[in-house]
Amino acid sequence: MVKLNSLFKLSPAFAIKYFRNKKNKLTWDWYDIWQDAHKTSFTVAKVMREDILNDIKTSLDKALSEGKTFQEFQKELKPTLQKKGWWGEVITVDTEGNAEKVQLGSMYRLKTIYRVNMQTSYQSGRYKTQVENADNRPYWEYIAVMDASTRPEHAMLNGLIFRYDDPFWKAFYPPNGWNCRCRVNALSDCNMKLNGFEAESSEGTLSEEYKLVSKKTGELRPVTVYTDKLTGKKISPDVGWSHYPGES
Repeated sequence: MVKLNSLFKLSPAFAIKYFRNKKNKLTWDWYDIWQDAHKTSFTVAKVMREDILNDIKTSLDKALSEGKTFQEFQKELKPTLQKKGWWGEVITVDTEGNAEKVQLGSMYRLKTIYRVNMQTSYQSGRYKTQVENADNRPYWEYIAVMDASTRPEHAMLNGLIFRYDDPFWKAFYPPNGWNCRCRVNALSDCNMKLNGFEAESSEGTLSEEYKLVSKKTGELRPVTVYTDKLTGKKISPDVGWSHYPGES
């Protein structure tokens, strides 16, 4: 099984191209950019200065192209953010003119920024490669990292196999949530027969529900829901993640 840490040491051209094609977008909240728009937009919540957003994007680009670890990434970026004042808890004014205490830079936020952008970029590269090879390997298997940190919903998806063009993947191709470490394994007809695998169909299992986006505003947005045929358990991506990261 390919570990996420080993993926971060690679330098695939598709992943780098996907990331570099994103255009900067200043946003107060990550959800200000909705689902598909994240494929073409680079944003970091609460970054309202172009120079700081560029600093973060440049550091991520370097981490992607040079295979840098999180420790290397944060060691280079943290001093720059601190020098420019984008660090720690501050009282600031949001886009509606309301004073609010917010968390700017922190080690936790840098780790989230790093993992989300690395994972979406690498998985977009895998997606492009798998689509191009779909004639030879038309079956896709959902693979979760089965350890203590894996969320139960993703563990339930582990081992499910659908054709590459099944609607299931439009919402659930990884990553489908914050810090998701899942991936997809492409299988040929021969792989399926040798292992006794059978592909499923998502027909009748996909629906849509509205879930809370903002506690402050009470805003609800639609999220794709998959209902497990055996247990009836409903599984959904995190709010804002019901899309192919690499479809663009």
